[in-house]
Amino acid sequence: MPTECCVPFCNNSGGHAFPRSDESRFKAWKTAVRRGEKDWVPSKHAVVCSEHFDDDDYMPGLTTTGTSRLQKRLKRTAVPHIFPWQKASSSSELERRERARRKVQFDAAQESEIEKRRKLEDKANVSSNVDVYEEIVEATDDHVGGVGAGNSLQETVTVMRDVAVQCQLTQRFSATFFVNDPKGIHFYTGLENYAKFLFVFQTLGQAAYHLNYFHRVSPSLPVIDQFFLTLVKLRQHMPNFAISRTFAISVNSVTNIFVTWINFMSHEWSELTWWPSQDLVYYFTPSDFRAKFPTTRVILDGTEFPIKKPKNPLLQQATFSTYKNKNMAKVVVGGTPGGLISYVSDAYGGSASDRQIIERSGMQQMCEPGDSIMVDKGFNIQDLFVSANVFINIPQFFKNKNRLSISTILKYRKVASKRVHIERLIGLVKTYKILEHRLNKTEIALASEITTACCYLCNFRKCIVPRTA
Repeated sequence: MPTECCVPFCNNSGGHAFPRSDESRFKAWKTAVRRGEKDWVPSKHAVVCSEHFDDDDYMPGLTTTGTSRLQKRLKRTAVPHIFPWQKASSSSELERRERARRKVQFDAAQESEIEKRRKLEDKANVSSNVDVYEEIVEATDDHVGGVGAGNSLQETVTVMRDVAVQCQLTQRFSATFFVNDPKGIHFYTGLENYAKFLFVFQTLGQAAYHLNYFHRVSPSLPVIDQFFLTLVKLRQHMPNFAISRTFAISVNSVTNIFVTWINFMSHEWSELTWWPSQDLVYYFTPSDFRAKFPTTRVILDGTEFPIKKPKNPLLQQATFSTYKNKNMAKVVVGGTPGGLISYVSDAYGGSASDRQIIERSGMQQMCEPGDSIMVDKGFNIQDLFVSANVFINIPQFFKNKNRLSISTILKYRKVASKRVHIERLIGLVKTYKILEHRLNKTEIALASEITTACCYLCNFRKCIVPRTA
């Protein structure tokens, strides 16, 4: 069992073991030792001798009872910093050392504060009948106002600390702030009111309370507020740092919640049957649409959203859109004449054509003989649906003609007037600003899940296609 100091060029025996219970200090010690081996991990017997610490790194010589300490103990913020390869410490080095100590101390205090919050939340969940607001007022009146009336300073400080923690918990951003604020809930989620928000949350079922999180750690945020945080991210596309400060959690927790929930929402809602039957589509088709195009099953259109330029040249080529002249991701969205988004493709690179996406969609098997599909000129897919006996309503190309007949113009003017419904639905989807701003590397990996969640969220909103359209 090695007992020698693990610092290079030091042969002293015995010392202080690495602080494995504190991850931040453990990393700081490992970095400071500078072992040369790649991926070196200190064993459980590795020690650093006292030669690499100064007197300020140790706790005072007397205990709280006034007796002398039998053994020197390091402070919780101590990091080895005296090494043979170092020159005499300059003022800048001392300042850097002090900043490192303060950072370790701050991280330890923050972890203890988070643990305290969790205990208070658990206590609040168990004792739901306790009125927190009354307790705060009484504690403030009795202790803060009566320090000179015989109350001890320690009791007063303890009560004030409890009051501060409770006030901080009540101010944490939450969906419950908008129970009676329809404009507020619509601003942050796109849903019309709090009742609609609860309904959408309940469509996810009991599985929402038993998730396997991305970082394998369950957040302290309540489940319904985790769902609320995800909708805020989709709707406003706030940076993770801003969301962490808004919800009083860490940046890592924001990533943990968003990645987990966007995968969960996409998977759960994809299990629903969004592709309605012929009879159901016909029943909800607006009257004017039904009179002109009664067999229309779906209206298709493609849409693109920006992404950050990848570093890989092959990915740059695959995602570059000649139409937008930038790197984009692309999906094909299908909607019924009544305004329901019934189909969302996977996300592809911006260089993919509409035909390539439809070829991979399996829509030939989804449609039935006698159906018709309404598309724009870019969807040259008539040959793909001939064998399925599905008609494609598409504006005619000029080809070798110089002009179109009046009857042809009138026919495809009607097609254009009805095809605008899918463009309006895509515009509604893009009110979720995450699709308007460039997606980062993490979001690009979730592009299919993000577009699926945004599209199906629009199905829970008020229909924008009138019954007489």
